[in-house]
Amino acid sequence: MIAIAVDDEPLALDIIRSHAAKASFIELKETFTNAFKAITYLQQNKVDLIFLDVKMPDISGIDFLSTINNPPMVIFTTAYSEHAVKSFELDAIDYLLKPFSLPRFLKACNKAYELYRLRKQPLEPEDTSIFIKDGLEQIKIQINEITYIEAAGNYTRIFLTNDRCVSTRATIGEMLMLLPPKKFIRTHRAYIVARDKISKFDRNQVIVANKEIPIGATYSNCLKEL
Repeated sequence: MIAIAVDDEPLALDIIRSHAAKASFIELKETFTNAFKAITYLQQNKVDLIFLDVKMPDISGIDFLSTINNPPMVIFTTAYSEHAVKSFELDAIDYLLKPFSLPRFLKACNKAYELYRLRKQPLEPEDTSIFIKDGLEQIKIQINEITYIEAAGNYTRIFLTNDRCVSTRATIGEMLMLLPPKKFIRTHRAYIVARDKISKFDRNQVIVANKEIPIGATYSNCLKEL
């Protein structure tokens, strides 16, 4: 898994470099104290994961991420906790508060690697079900029974036909990676809907299983797909 690190503090980059060397599945290719040089690098090179500081001069890590089309996975690293909610709205893999220990760093990296492996094993056309982790159990879900998926705090709820619901700790971004893109569409940072379960829509919402699901401003391009 190819990674880079972006942080204006050289000491922080030294710690990430040292920790990453102990994770055999991570190849830390480059580190940057200048965020704009990192943006240029991302335009020219394939990267799977970014360790990204939030508080940087000229541009914040949050704004940095918004400038990238189809961004890699991100683990935020910062001394400030107030941006945690916003980071997870951006589908960050994790949020590491400085100073973070090696075990905590490796835990975040393992989460990223698990998603990386899922991305490398996309659903085959004949696949009709997925397994969702719920605590220590893996629950089998039929793809054609999913009506919509909703982010709810620390959980993601999967709504199925017959008014059933399954909760998981997987993020909504991770769920999107598990599902066939031709059958599902993200309309909002908190919602994914099954295309064939949409009964009607307008510029502001879609109706699925009699529920009004909003279309977020940053996901308005989904209207063209619909």
